[in-house]
Amino acid sequence: MPWTRDEMAARAARELRDGMYVNLGIGIPTLVANHIPPGVNIQLQSENGMLGIGPFPFEGEEDADLINAGKQTVTELPTSSYFDSASSFGMIRGGHIDLSILGALQVAENGDLANWMVPGKMVKGMGGAMDLVAGVRRVVVLMEHTAKGEPKILHRCTLPLTGAGVVNVIVTDLAVLEVGQGGLTLTELAPGVTLEDVTAQTEATFSTAL
Repeated sequence: MPWTRDEMAARAARELRDGMYVNLGIGIPTLVANHIPPGVNIQLQSENGMLGIGPFPFEGEEDADLINAGKQTVTELPTSSYFDSASSFGMIRGGHIDLSILGALQVAENGDLANWMVPGKMVKGMGGAMDLVAGVRRVVVLMEHTAKGEPKILHRCTLPLTGAGVVNVIVTDLAVLEVGQGGLTLTELAPGVTLEDVTAQTEATFSTAL
């Protein structure tokens, strides 16, 4: 069985290391906040001006003024701090964020990332995605393996790029792939998913380390 979105987030959380400053993108990546491994102390940063984000609040305990970049209500921690957007992007562009976990529309086998627009579709703006992939030390993409039956991991992206050669790891509902100088390497399969399943749903060329 493929991983559920919650299980995908839990797998992505295994990429976290003690002491990291981490930015979580909109969508599935926000679920990572609920799966921080025991003994791993990190600081979650949101580009709308918060450092030190806790798990999602329980129903009835939401604070409508306390939100992440995706406008979801979050909780604060004793270490939380708040700042303006300029300071937030100064952290990102200055290379002070260790890891970004974000979604994608497409990823190429060389690590190119497309996640901010589809030509012809209404888009409010590129947001902070381009800054994140350019300024952050390590990028993990967390997404479903296909969209409407079409592969999202390709030889080359066909959508406008967010960043070139920026992705380090891809976590999908089917598998985990690492991006290296030699291309993609399959390192893990979701329980019950076969190599043939991944091959059939991936356009990109990849090797396997299973």
